[in-house]
Amino acid sequence: MKKKQTTLIIRIMLFTGTAISLFFVPWLLLKIMLTPLPDTVQGQLDKSIKYGFDGIIVYVDEAGKEPAFYASGYNNRENKIPADPHSLFKIASISKLYNAIAVTKLVSDGRLSLDKTLADYFPELVGRIENADKITLRMMVQHRSGIPNLTDTPNFWATPPSSREEALELILDLPADFAPDAKYRYSNTNYLLISMLIEKVTGEDVFQIIKKEILNPLGLKNTYGSVNEQNFDDVMSGYYVGIEEDIKAEDYGTKLTSMVASAEDLGIFLRALNDGSVFNDGEQEIYSSIYVYDHTGLMPGYMSIAKYHKDIDTVVIQFVNTTDFEGYEWSIMEIVYRRVVRIVKKHNDAH
Repeated sequence: MKKKQTTLIIRIMLFTGTAISLFFVPWLLLKIMLTPLPDTVQGQLDKSIKYGFDGIIVYVDEAGKEPAFYASGYNNRENKIPADPHSLFKIASISKLYNAIAVTKLVSDGRLSLDKTLADYFPELVGRIENADKITLRMMVQHRSGIPNLTDTPNFWATPPSSREEALELILDLPADFAPDAKYRYSNTNYLLISMLIEKVTGEDVFQIIKKEILNPLGLKNTYGSVNEQNFDDVMSGYYVGIEEDIKAEDYGTKLTSMVASAEDLGIFLRALNDGSVFNDGEQEIYSSIYVYDHTGLMPGYMSIAKYHKDIDTVVIQFVNTTDFEGYEWSIMEIVYRRVVRIVKKHNDAH
């Protein structure tokens, strides 16, 4: 299928729903939740493939044990290549954790201030983004700025912008969603501006800052700024329900870059974030005041969950390479994730 045809189909599927799926799928969610819990994580993943996922990866890091790797289904459906737990994966919004740490380190160094405004850092946006003189960096990090979410603009995923500047243009001159700091609303525009700000004050590419300040100190060598920075074949294929071909090479995550990482690299990073070893003196207090310690990611073809479970001192990462923005794949993935964690806890309690 040619790329233009694929994009047209995705556009149609993103903005239309089917009455049949809306009627029947909630019963599927209930069925999944009520299904007896398998004895093993692998057993749960094998069942999950029957729910419509093409491939799924899970990484489990229990304190005091060797990390465990699980996979089921396909890495590449067309070529029948089995899912590999060591594959690279587009982690989408999970990258916000890395950006928030980069901001923290720059604040600690005195190069950024959480209380300075968008107008202070980008005076050219005054009059183009409402309340630019009242929106602080802290508000942007915390999704309390009121700046409209660029990925909610019409046809964003069907015809993605070709650059960050073009992406920003999508929300310029739009009214604010709410007054600064009045409420919380997730907005990818906040982190687009944050990445631009990091580059402005450092003079370096934002991923190079992440690599220097986070990845290298942790010894992480399987995390990249985009799919273009390593062997393309090492990245897990991505699928959108109703489209046969792999959409890994589509513009999502290449023009507007999505970081890619292995589940193990992400797991090591997440433990370092939660135990504080990613921070220097005084930085963790700053970070704790502005952002969260776990995250999810979603973009066409890629869904992910990265969480640390304090009660069992365990990091669980889950990657799924099948999406449908009009369906219930996200809900199914969350149910599967919770069941995986239950299995891990059950084994933990038994020992």
